[in-house]
Amino acid sequence: MRDVLRKYQPNSIEDLTALNALYRPGPIQGGMIDDFVDRKHGRKKVEYELPELKEILQETLGVIVYQEQVMQIANRLAGYSLGEADLLRRAMGKKKAEEMAQQRERFVQGAAQRKFPPKKIEKIFDLMAQFAGYGFNKSHSAAYALLAYHTAYLKTHYPVEFMAALLTSVTGSTDDVVKYINECREMGIAVEAPDINVSDANFTPHGEAIRFGLAAVKNVGGNAIESIVGARKKLGRFKSIYEFCENVDLRLLNKRVLESLIKSGAMDSLGRRAQLMTVLDRAMDRAQKAQRDVESGQHGLFGVFQQEESEANNDRLPNIPDWDEQARLAAEKEILGFFITGHPLEKYKDKLADLQALRIDEIAVMTRSTGKDETIATAGIIGNVRVLKSKRGDFYAQATLEDMSGSIDMIVFPEAYKRIQDKVKLEVPVLVRAGVRIEEGTNPKITAAEIMPLEDAKVPLPRAIRIRVPLETAAESTVDDLHTLFRERKGEARVLFDVERTGDFMVVMEAAGYNVLPDRNFIARVEQLCGRGSVRVIS
Repeated sequence: MRDVLRKYQPNSIEDLTALNALYRPGPIQGGMIDDFVDRKHGRKKVEYELPELKEILQETLGVIVYQEQVMQIANRLAGYSLGEADLLRRAMGKKKAEEMAQQRERFVQGAAQRKFPPKKIEKIFDLMAQFAGYGFNKSHSAAYALLAYHTAYLKTHYPVEFMAALLTSVTGSTDDVVKYINECREMGIAVEAPDINVSDANFTPHGEAIRFGLAAVKNVGGNAIESIVGARKKLGRFKSIYEFCENVDLRLLNKRVLESLIKSGAMDSLGRRAQLMTVLDRAMDRAQKAQRDVESGQHGLFGVFQQEESEANNDRLPNIPDWDEQARLAAEKEILGFFITGHPLEKYKDKLADLQALRIDEIAVMTRSTGKDETIATAGIIGNVRVLKSKRGDFYAQATLEDMSGSIDMIVFPEAYKRIQDKVKLEVPVLVRAGVRIEEGTNPKITAAEIMPLEDAKVPLPRAIRIRVPLETAAESTVDDLHTLFRERKGEARVLFDVERTGDFMVVMEAAGYNVLPDRNFIARVEQLCGRGSVRVIS
């Protein structure tokens, strides 16, 4: 659609309405869009079979695009009432031969009574019948076009606000939230983790970023959010987990809710997640006692003692290490449905490129565009594993594979399951070699043939590389930096130097004892030192 808009260069809402109506399989396959673009830019002449058609078809450059135009033509040329014209439109859509023959006779007779040329009238009827089969309702197309125009304007000029509203609208769908968070990243908009000191119920703009909404945190309901926001307005900011528990309504925020807030990262401003989870029971007990005292009217003198005790202890948190990355991300996945402060695949970005592993969103595009099965490599986290038994008594597995772009259903058929059943339940990032299965009316699935931990996957590396070093620009520091890099990245590939000097003078030298690991990161660092394109791979 973007390509069509660039070619057409619309300058009115009428243009957008027509393109929206034409952008469907029938008109596309019939070449109508290319014809429409040529008429717009004067490469094809706009002609009308009869002068009376100009008023009806001028807006669409002489092309019948809308169902309403079919009705108007029947009304103007053949004297149909609008009710009769609607029956004609329906008959054309159904393409029933007997009914169409009756309508043709009625149309020709009506036009003859108005002295229109019979041959022209029959040609016009044939054109109407041709386009009415996939003609679109103009009122619908106009509504869709106007909505698309408004949203495109907002996305262009208010991207943060637009994406925040879009994320809020799909809060109940994890797949859609993941999709739009990835789109935010591609647009350069950060989506920040939920925060009890900043977040509202919905996704909200926060400077140039979007703050995650508390309503998207599992187990946290609307009443609990109201209690948090109300207490925050009163205090200004929560300074400790103890203060938080004392000021919210713990009848609405039970231990399960508070654990969800900690796991999601919403309480990171109060301490490390491991620390907060350790003191949670004590903070709740102290807060519940304080709230009971307030309710019973015993908050005066006892409240002073409690405040002094709190200040003396300074609400200290235990000095313990935080959860490791795997535990932190697993907790986020459990509570939010996806990873928010990182992703287990992030550190493998270069490796995945070297392995030519497709993103999951690319798999869907590839299968839809080719219409045939493909064998691919992809990577992600396996989840929702179900081991089932086939009618023949063989075990197989169904699961999902999720990466940073989305998730896809994965099947491990019996023959493959026998080989890789111990790999199906791995909880670490994995590389999957699979077929792609596409069936009519369903989303693509992958059929896993091989699964291995991504950490263990070997990247096919070249046996040797050649590094071009121009003598005129090389410095001693360049040589020293290369020496350091080679020592850091030892491997099996030979290194050859093309030492060049102006005047086509070149010497090829092998760096003895400097075998290296020439992966993508290594090559990028060499090119930083010696210039872009200075590394040539020898297979």
